[in-house]
Amino acid sequence: MNIWFKTSAGIALLSLCAWSLAADPLQVRSMAAACASCHGTAGIALSGMESLAGQPKDDLLKKMLDFKSGKKPATIMHQLAKGYSDEQLEQLAGYFAALKK
Repeated sequence: MNIWFKTSAGIALLSLCAWSLAADPLQVRSMAAACASCHGTAGIALSGMESLAGQPKDDLLKKMLDFKSGKKPATIMHQLAKGYSDEQLEQLAGYFAALKK
């Protein structure tokens, strides 16, 4: 094979990998819909629950990862967080951080 073909194939594979890792906004929004029953439809919770809208992404991600690992005790969040990959939790944190308070 010539160098041009190998280079082109490599670039194509890298592009596909980057594309597959990009967050699909509709999928992230669908994942966030599962949070609505406790945290509100727009991330603004009723009294007694924590609102997620407008919180710093890093803070939200740390809390979710702590729930997932069991570092942060909870009644249900530790179970829910285990159903998501770390990348999905990061996407959810970014989604809620971008919402207005």
